[in-house]
Amino acid sequence: MMDNGLSRFIDTAKNLGAYDAKIIDPSTIKTAAWVRMKCMYGCKHRKVHCCPPNTPTPKETQEIVDCYKTALLIHCKDKDPSETVLKLERAIFLEGFYKVIGYGCGACMLCKTCQDEKCANPKDARPSMEACGIDVYETVRTNGFPIEVVKDRKSNGNYYGLLLIE
Repeated sequence: MMDNGLSRFIDTAKNLGAYDAKIIDPSTIKTAAWVRMKCMYGCKHRKVHCCPPNTPTPKETQEIVDCYKTALLIHCKDKDPSETVLKLERAIFLEGFYKVIGYGCGACMLCKTCQDEKCANPKDARPSMEACGIDVYETVRTNGFPIEVVKDRKSNGNYYGLLLIE
């Protein structure tokens, strides 16, 4: 894993609302076929364009992850990190890291309903890690962050986003 001075984006993430962030080795990002299946059939918020089967398979995601030497894991408490990921992706891209790509958390909520033909917000829409087959629980725990199943709406949650950077 190479930092390439990217640790400065940890502070940027925090300034954008993240509770914490960490540069991680992409080899610690775990993909599994069951994750995408659970996303396809276990999510009540399923939409069209940023959800399976319109997202990369776990195998394709692993091939993408393997193209990178650095990643940034974003930790938010009781907040969806997707907006932070999108802003960070743009900032990192403008710093010359043209291969940067971000993954949000959960179902895309940019629109109330997806258009059938094409995404109404392709510039801002990003698939979630789980929609692409990333085992968020294992990845997060491997990298020293807390995560537990949120059992009800009153429970506090830890939510994560990811940026692959090269």
